[in-house]
Parts: sequence; C-alpha cells; structure tokens
Amino acid sequence: MERREAKFYPEDISTFQLHALAWADQHFSYFHFFNGNQISYPNGPFPIFLAAEADSLINFKDSNSFEDLKYAFNEKKDWLIGSLGYDLKNQIEDLKSSHPSHIEFEDILFYTPKHLIFFEPDHIRLCTYGNPEEIFQEINCTPLPPLCKPTVGNINPVINKRTYLEKVNKIKQHIIEGDIYEMNFCQEFFSPNCKIDPITVHRLLSDKSPMPFSVFQKSRDKYLICASPERFLKKENQRLISQPIKGTIRRGKNKQEDEFLRQKLRNDEKELAENMMIVDLVRNDLAQCAISGTVNVDEIFGIYTFPQVHQMISTISAELRPDIHFVDAIKAAFPMGSMTGAPKIKVMELTEKYECSRRGLFSGAVGYISPDGDFDFNVVIRSIFYDSTGQKLSFQVGGAITYDSVPDQEYEECLLKAKAIQEVLATQL
Repeated sequence: MERREAKFYPEDISTFQLHALAWADQHFSYFHFFNGNQISYPNGPFPIFLAAEADSLINFKDSNSFEDLKYAFNEKKDWLIGSLGYDLKNQIEDLKSSHPSHIEFEDILFYTPKHLIFFEPDHIRLCTYGNPEEIFQEINCTPLPPLCKPTVGNINPVINKRTYLEKVNKIKQHIIEGDIYEMNFCQEFFSPNCKIDPITVHRLLSDKSPMPFSVFQKSRDKYLICASPERFLKKENQRLISQPIKGTIRRGKNKQEDEFLRQKLRNDEKELAENMMIVDLVRNDLAQCAISGTVNVDEIFGIYTFPQVHQMISTISAELRPDIHFVDAIKAAFPMGSMTGAPKIKVMELTEKYECSRRGLFSGAVGYISPDGDFDFNVVIRSIFYDSTGQKLSFQVGGAITYDSVPDQEYEECLLKAKAIQEVLATQL
C-alpha cells in the first residue's frame, strides 16, 4: 500500500500547524512534530513535519532492540519515526539502570506513520494512506484548543544543592585518580502534582527557545516537549555527521556583553578541553563503522548563538562502510559522547553510581529514518517530560565535570540550562 500525496496552500501555514497538532493529539496515540525552526545550522536543522498515527508499531525485544530495528527497516523500507532511550546502553554494554523513573517512556519506540505532513514556506505536502483532501479538511475543521496556563506545583530537585556539590567533588576525585577524564553529571527536577496542556507548553517553549532540533512527541499518555540545540547523528547518502555540544555560557544583556561572553567561551581552556575530549570520543565511535581514512573533524570549537545561551559545537563526519548497516552505526555511537563523557563505559558505570534518577528518554535521541535509509536524530536535552495520566512532570539538566570544574559554577550552569523551562512553566497567560 502506497501513500497518496497532494500539495495544499493554506492561507497561514503556522496556524495550520496548530490545527494539525490539535488534530493529531485528539485522534492518535502516537505522533511526532519535528521543527528545526528554519534556523541556519551546519548540515541543516530538522525539516518541519508532522508524523501521525502508527500504521505499524515495532515490537521490540529486551535483548537486542537494534537488531529488531534493523529487521523492521529491511522488511518495509518505509518511514520509521521514534526514539532511543539512554538505558539502551544496557543492551550495548554490560551495564544496568537501577534508579527510579518518575516518567516512564519506552526504552525504544519506532513506528511507521499513516500520515506525514511536510511544512514548506508557501505550501504543505500531505502524504497519507487515506484521502489527502479529506485529511486536509479534517485538520482545518479541528478547533484550536485554548491556551491553558500550566498548573504546576513545586518543582523540586531530586538532590539538593549540597548533595550535588559533594557528588561533583567525588567525581573530580575519580578524575584525579585517573579513572576518567570527563563525566556528564545530570540532575532531575520533578513535580508530582501538575496539570499542563502539552500543546500550550510546546507553543510557549518554541516561542521562548526556538531550536534546530525541536520535537513534540506523544506516545500514549506520555509527552516529550523538547527544545534541543544538539544533533546526535545524521546520515545523508553514505555520509555520517555528528555535532556534539560541549561548552555553554549565558547571553549578554547588550551587544557588547554578548560579544564579550562569546569570546570568553571561545577562549575558555576548560570548555575547549571538554569539547576536544568529546570530539576524540566521537571520532572513535564513527571510526568503528567508517571507511578507513574518512573520519574528519569538519569544524572544531564553533560558537553558535541561541536565545538563552551561546554553545560550543564541533562537527565530525565519516563515510559509512558499504558492508555496514546504518543501524549498526547508530548503535556504535550510542549513547552520544556529549552526554556520557570519556572513557564512555567507565563513565556510564559512575553515572549510575552518582546520579539519583533514571535518565530514560533524557539524553537519548528522537528522530526519523527515511525510506532510503537516511536519518537524523537529536540529543534529548532542554526537554519537559509529562505523564498526563499521573499528572507528573520532570526535566533534567547536567554538565561536563572535568579536573578544572568548580562545583558551584557547575550548579549554576545547570540552572542556566533549566531557565527557559522554568520560565515557561511559570507563565501567566
């Protein structure tokens, strides 16, 4: 069965997007809205499109989900939309996850969508197993839900500041003793009693913090509202591209301060060292599946500006070996080095020791695989996780701990990364 495709020219495409999200949320258990916000970004941001309704949901086993994903693609060679949770690490290495999970997403989720809506500057392209004209009219007739003020109780850190600082010092001791070079240490903020309208919060976060790899995901009664600035891995033809972020500084209050802070980040020895270590780790990850001699650092220490922060981003690319399946390349690079540290396996063991929450979908990846085997996945950071049945909400933030880390400064960086989310959840409409 093939999808039918048609072009339509709504008067206001951004308004039609909102109708499409309301339509998907009202009618389907699964949808993903990818939005690169038309941001200029090396190797491009996410395209803007909505994938809705699971035509076929992949049934994953617990032992080797990557093989299941490979088999599913080989069988259909169709669009696959979905997510990879951080705890898939336990299938890749001899690791475990024993911490509690407040918002339980699937470790891995992929489905073939019935409907795909691609949003272009002057038109939309609707691809569906149904009748495109009928779907278009159905979306147009879906009423927009009113903006609803988030009702959120106390959002408390799972560990207090004192405990966080103590743990950072213990991690630094591991660095001094030579166990690791760098570790991404994260903490969770959690509210057990809240009620939000996910579409409203998605709109508020998108307005406040438009990012090149934003995603709005629904899987049954769980929502991911993600404003990610980071790409995990992309494949174009046989070219693999990874763009780790390591290095963050706040925006300035005026042009002069903003430029000063940009230059401060660009010349910060600690941030440069963090970035360099992860670049080396990613080069090694890509080399496992690359044609010999093709791993290349296209850009190192690039400074990119976003609404809330400046970020230091590097780009590494490689040519995928023709005898390697692209799913194996994803597996070889997962979890992404920017959210683990180096060396990867030892750091993940220590992450389980020092963090107090299961990461779940946080620091995993969400993305899409096209019928020709190209793909693009983000890094799930700067994200809100919401359980609409349990009315629970969570978000996590973290930073790289190195020998030069100052614990108080690391804590302040966490708060900076959480700022946009905190402000959105406190919005008075």
